[in-house]
Amino acid sequence: MIDEPMREHAMEASTERDELTFWSFIETAKQGLGERGFEELEATEILLALNRASNVVTYDLESAIHRARGRSWAAFRLMFVVWLAGPVEPKKAAELAGMTRSAVSNLSKSLVSDGLMARTPADEDGRSVLLHISHSGDQELLEIFQEQRERERTWVGALTPAEQAVLLMLLTKLIADRTDFDVKERR
Repeated sequence: MIDEPMREHAMEASTERDELTFWSFIETAKQGLGERGFEELEATEILLALNRASNVVTYDLESAIHRARGRSWAAFRLMFVVWLAGPVEPKKAAELAGMTRSAVSNLSKSLVSDGLMARTPADEDGRSVLLHISHSGDQELLEIFQEQRERERTWVGALTPAEQAVLLMLLTKLIADRTDFDVKERR
């Protein structure tokens, strides 16, 4: 049988959980980890915030812009890389888009069948192919990116130009040329 103080504590905990949000969970995580003996949680807090911010922005862009056109965020990333890098081998496209080669293979098949991308044999190696953006893919990307660019400006508009520069500098510093540990990346 549960006594009254235990029941009240359980009800308070339930109410607190109901009031948690995607962002307030970061503070809850810090408190819970602190109660479990973990100290100096700045790195955890920074990476939780970075991951959550990335997820929110990505989801927003995908749902507001790309899904409305029948595309996924992953398809846009691949098309964007091929659009700007020019004809590129799937392996290189995967690296630049932060995807696996199998993801690029699967996505490129549907983008080719939709007429947005083309595959041609590579000049130097008959077994390899190059991915290109087709004329209709180019037109779609021009429209999509214009729309996305406006939404990106709205997101970043919360920051002053100086804050934008500092954020970009800090993110670049955080991820650039990490050789102090074995960074795991998609390949």
